[in-house]
Order: sequence, then structure tokens, then C-alpha cells
Amino acid sequence: MCVAENPRPVTLFDCLAIIFSRLRVENRDMQVQIDIPGEDAQGRVFLGWTPVQASARLLQGPGAGSVDVEISSAGAVGGLVFDTARTHNGGSRLTLGLPGDGRPVTFFVAGEFLKPSSRYGDAAIAVKDKASGAPLASKPVMVRIRKNAVTLSQEERDDFLAALGTLNARGQGPYRIVRDMHDADSDLEIHRNEGFLPWHRAYVLGLERALQAINPVVTLPYWQFDAPAPVLFTIDYMGRSDESGHVVFRPGHSLEHWVAKDTPGIVRVPRFASDAPALVISEDDTIRLGGATADFALFRQMEGGPHGQAHNSFAAPSPLRYPALAVYDPLFFLLHCNVDRLWTKWQWIKHRTDSSDRLAYSDGTRAGTKRGDTMWPWNGIHGNPRPPTAPGGPFPPTSTTPAPGRTPRVSDMLDAMALKAPDPLGFAYDDVPFQLPPTVVAGHA
Repeated sequence: MCVAENPRPVTLFDCLAIIFSRLRVENRDMQVQIDIPGEDAQGRVFLGWTPVQASARLLQGPGAGSVDVEISSAGAVGGLVFDTARTHNGGSRLTLGLPGDGRPVTFFVAGEFLKPSSRYGDAAIAVKDKASGAPLASKPVMVRIRKNAVTLSQEERDDFLAALGTLNARGQGPYRIVRDMHDADSDLEIHRNEGFLPWHRAYVLGLERALQAINPVVTLPYWQFDAPAPVLFTIDYMGRSDESGHVVFRPGHSLEHWVAKDTPGIVRVPRFASDAPALVISEDDTIRLGGATADFALFRQMEGGPHGQAHNSFAAPSPLRYPALAVYDPLFFLLHCNVDRLWTKWQWIKHRTDSSDRLAYSDGTRAGTKRGDTMWPWNGIHGNPRPPTAPGGPFPPTSTTPAPGRTPRVSDMLDAMALKAPDPLGFAYDDVPFQLPPTVVAGHA
């Protein structure tokens, strides 16, 4: 019986207040456990735009019946979306009925498009009791997304540069292995054929995973070379070229003691002003390269332009101008991250991510260019027609996703965000969403 604690007439509000008060006392120890696959050794979770299946279950629940809980995005910067199915229609709140006996209930969670994280924990999953509003769980995560280099915060920029400098270690670090994958011996394996885009997607991803092994919050930024990026070519970022073409950094900069092979420093002679775009075709023109049929066989012409144009926007003796030397300048990876972003955007706009679609990829004749071919050097194969060595061993793994495996195939690189593939590759771009219509990006309807 509902009895008020004073002599005034009992109201419905009084009854509800007493009931909820008793519920809070009875459930004061109740919590919710959130499990998301891909946690690293420290229990950290890194999400992209692709929804992943998670689960929630009650701890110290009532035993019988169920409890309705509300799962919501509670981050200060990074946003999250939830749904009961793998879809792009998720919302920032989701109600689930959790069995009182602790059985888990699955749901899907993803980063909210256009709301990436800046730091770990600036995105979070909050869970509360739907009836009482009592908090039941809070789980920090990170929406880890590749961003335009000019939009990085100072902290994001410095974290990236520090990881890159550590990887190089004055020429004695693992960057040597990365460098040896992209040299004169590998030129015919990775350029001027159908495998150019999937191979460089894997190459860039391998470098990014090496950086994340040093600092897991780091992603590889991209240089949008058809737009001005003056902040990029400064002594605080990727360096400023002096009159002789030598790149100058501020004292104490993480790349100050860069050594590519035997010679310290970086040579870079831009043929464009630092406040102007590189000498390339526009992004819109790049997207149109696939023609009316959106055919990869046509789109891969982008190897010449804008990719080749971006490299040729630097004059001799810039290493960027020469395929065998290009990775001597770490700007190479920001350039190629943008090349991959353009391919990713074309794939999304034209719906060309299905590895079985002949318009999504055209098999070549050379070994390593067919969908089912394993990719050098991660397959360990060397000798004609492959390059004479296979540096680096198997593809570097990550806790975030099992893809693309230790010996990736060309087909494993075609569906980065897993629109149909079992697992995503573990990266996404700040302007390419998961499974949203092309009209979301202005100018590419």
C-alpha cells in the first residue's frame, strides 16, 4: 500500500516517488557491463564509422524479468550512434530490455559521422536505468578517424609527428623496412598496373598500424593536395623548404633528425606556393575519371593525375619526384593517404566496393593484380616476376579488426568499411561516411 509520510492527501506523484525511491534502494548495486570486440591490452576501444556488434548485460540484476535501459552517446567531442541492426540509421540513444538474470543483449555501435574524436575518452557510452534515471555504466572509447592534415589540433599533430619520428629513429628504426618496400626493385610490382590502388592502400595502412603501435590514438592525416594547405608546410608541421630545398624544422621538432637512408634531412622543392594547391586536377575531376559507367578500369587513371601530378609538383632533386626515392620524404604518406581517400570516396559515391563486381576492380595479368592474388611483400614471395626480396614479414595485425589478415589478397583491400566484407580494415576518412547516399557530400550527387 502506498502511504505518504505526512498527513496531507496522498497524490499519484507521492506514490511514484516512493516506488522509485524503493527501486533505487533495491537496485543500488545493479550495473551494466558493455562488451565491444577489439579491445586492446589496456581495454581501450577504437571505433570508426562502421557499426560493430557489441553487447550489454546486467550485473546484480533482479534475477527475474527484465530492466529497460537507455544507451546513449555521452562524449564531449566524439559522437556515437546505436541501433539493434547493422545500419547507417543509428541514433544517439537506444533503449534495450536487459534480462534480469544477466544474459547479454546485442546491439550495434559506431562513430557518428562528422563527430570524430580528438583524444581517447572524448567519446563515451553511457547507460542508465530507463525508469529511475540511475546511471548504470560509462565506457570511454575513441572514434579514431583519418583527418585532413590542416584540421588537426596541435596535440593531434604533435602526437602524429612524435610517432613518425620514433618510427624513423634517426634512420635506425622500423621506417627502414617501410622504405625498402617502395624502391627501384618493387617499382613494377606496385606501379602502372591495376594493383596500384589496392597495394598502396595496404602500404599506407601498414605504416599507420606501425604508428599506432607507438601511440594508439594516432591516425595518418591526409594532404588534400588540390586545396591550399599553408599550415602543413611550416617549421612546426612537415617543414618549410629553404632556398636550397632543404626542409627546416623548429628546434626540438620530432622530424628534426630525420634520416631516410644514409643522408640526414629532407629535400623538398615545391613548384607551387605554400598558400596554393599543388599542380593537380581537382577532386571533382578525379571522381569523374571512372566515366558514366563508374568503371575502375577508367578510374585507375588517377595514378597519373592527380597522383603523379602531386609527385611532380616538386622539382628535382626532391625525392618525391622519383618512385624509388619518394618515401625518403615522409610527406609521401600524407600524399598517398589522400590518394586512398579519393579512391574511397569514389567507391562510396559510385557504390563500387563489392569485390565480386567487375566494375569495382579489373583484374590485371601480372601476378599480384588479380583479386585472388596474395600481395607482396606480406606474402613472403620473392623472385621473378615478384621483387627480389620481401621485407617486413606478414601484414601487421591490430586488436581493432582481424582484416585484412597476415597475408592479404587484392580483394581484401577493396571494401575498407566492410559494406559487404565480414570486417572493416580499421580506418575511415572524415568526409566519407558508412553507407550514406552520395548526396551527403555536396557536389557529388
